[in-house]
Amino acid sequence: MKTLKSNKMKTIKLLAVLFISTLIFTSCEDDRNDDDGEDEEELITTVNYRLTNGNDVVTLTFQDLDGEGGAEGTYTVSGTLAPNTSYTGEIELLNETESPAEDITEEIEEEDDEHEFFYTTSAPGIEITKTDMDGDGNPIGLKTSLVTGPSGSGTLTIVLKHEPTKPNNGTSADAGGSTDVEVTFDIQVQ
Repeated sequence: MKTLKSNKMKTIKLLAVLFISTLIFTSCEDDRNDDDGEDEEELITTVNYRLTNGNDVVTLTFQDLDGEGGAEGTYTVSGTLAPNTSYTGEIELLNETESPAEDITEEIEEEDDEHEFFYTTSAPGIEITKTDMDGDGNPIGLKTSLVTGPSGSGTLTIVLKHEPTKPNNGTSADAGGSTDVEVTFDIQVQ
């Protein structure tokens, strides 16, 4: 009888130690996930899309320094696009609430398999092609080629998706994932 009681006490002690160990392990694991910052969403306050053809540079800029929920962001376009012309495009994302401004573009480059830009336009004859690829050969969209058509006006929308389905059919709707940023500019070709 004494042996049975002794074994029962040893079993209870062992279960208690295992239970406490599990709690400590789970707690430590949760702390690591909270501290690594990998899943933390970056604040994007500024989007610059530069279109260059020789000395002709047109920059589309969105800026919202107080983030979502505050004052409305501002949209500026530095000029008009020339008709029937090819431009090299490059996008830059910044967090200007920090000093110096944090370059979010670098994070997109490092995590290129988890991001993709999508460009749509209502301006007649404009074609935009993504010219950079991630390690698996899927488009990213940090660099583009933009070719204008005849004179006209319309909008140009830029969407950055986080964890999109790759490959996809080239539309943000097909890509899924979550939207990190979406901006729409009024543009003119003349």
